[in-house]
Amino acid sequence: MIKRIILLLLVATLIAPTAEAASKSVPSRHAITPVKKKINLSPSPSPTWPPKGFKKNGEVYAKIPTAQELIGTASNSKVLTRQLAQLVDGVPICEKYSCGAVQLASLNGCTWWDITAKVVGQTSVDDKTIKVFGNIRTTIKETAARQVTTVLLISQEPLVLRHAVSGITANCHHDATTEKIPSTIYQPVTN
Repeated sequence: MIKRIILLLLVATLIAPTAEAASKSVPSRHAITPVKKKINLSPSPSPTWPPKGFKKNGEVYAKIPTAQELIGTASNSKVLTRQLAQLVDGVPICEKYSCGAVQLASLNGCTWWDITAKVVGQTSVDDKTIKVFGNIRTTIKETAARQVTTVLLISQEPLVLRHAVSGITANCHHDATTEKIPSTIYQPVTN
């Protein structure tokens, strides 16, 4: 009981000065004026060129993003978010199949891109020999000069087999194409 009385007194002393100060600062309802706060906005920094962490080959710049970088990029890209959200048998595509990703940019821009990769892994649980299980070929649409784009490379190899996407190459084309773009083709290797 004494603890309750002390607690009530403590609460009353904390609330009373605040309520009194609030009533002194506002003389009446009609005297309240809105407070306008000036906010200075600075423009977003220009992207650096060449892109940080990218490797250069001619006019093409490429980088393999970490999983964390890929998630960050997907949060700003509806296309990448939609690709990662694709469901196969009720499971997100890259939780079912082995996937890889590459970030690309070109100094001069590209009419279209052609990206290839291999899916590699151990021959079996007992045989640690690395072999190629398949090839991925992905095409994407035009990119502007110095525009960074992220490409998801999706295989049809079950993720549980722990295969990896490697040997990624990217070709920036400046000519027109008759191919369907965008597209992804996975071809298993028969050994």
